[in-house]
Amino acid sequence: MLDADFVRSRILEALPGSEVEVQDTTGTGDHFEARVVSPDFAGKAMVQQHQLVYAPLQQWLKSGELHALALKTYSPEQWKKLGNR
Repeated sequence: MLDADFVRSRILEALPGSEVEVQDTTGTGDHFEARVVSPDFAGKAMVQQHQLVYAPLQQWLKSGELHALALKTYSPEQWKKLGNR
């Protein structure tokens, strides 16, 4: 079973300098929701942003240990425009 801190640390290893918040949405350790604000997302389409987040988690996605990860991804500029909601 995974936890939110584990998922968060994998994302931060791949995207250092990002702001990452992760929640276990079901309490079962396999469904998570993450908000990631990263300068690496600047100029990238949403699908490209999501690919950058999913990449370091492939091992756990493939094994089924991580069943679902809902993402909200933003560049710092996008996040600022939203008013840091």
